[in-house]
Formats: sequence, C-alpha cells, structure tokens
Amino acid sequence: MKLGIARGLFLGLALSVTAIAAAAWQEPGPRVLETHDCSALAPCPIAPLRKQGQPVAKPDANLLVLMFGLSGALKGEH
Repeated sequence: MKLGIARGLFLGLALSVTAIAAAAWQEPGPRVLETHDCSALAPCPIAPLRKQGQPVAKPDANLLVLMFGLSGALKGEH
C-alpha cells in the first residue's frame, strides 16, 4: 500500500510540474505595438503619466558619448 501512495504522490507532483511549465510556456512575450493593433473597441495602452513635481531628465553630450560607446562595445566595434 505504501508503494501505491508513493506512486500516486509522484504522479500528482509530475502532473503539477507539467501544468506549471505549460502555463509558463503560454505567457505572451513582449512585442512592439503597431497602429493597426489599436481600435475603438480596444484602445492602445499608454505609458504611465509622470507625477507632478518630478524633475525632467535632460541628457547632455557626455551621456550621448557614453551611450554610443556602450552600443559600439556591444557590437564588438572598437
């Protein structure tokens, strides 16, 4: 009888792991929104609005040089 209980528990655990893996597999991935995805019935999602009183970020030339340098390093360009 103990072997039957162990088999039942193992089967239940295996089925639950399989169900969780299947649910995770079916999650939609990130994608780019297109204009044709929006309609009157399903409006396009918008970015959250900035709170009042938060400072506005103003990038300077040093930040742009850093970004171009990092993007070149990621491509393998030196």
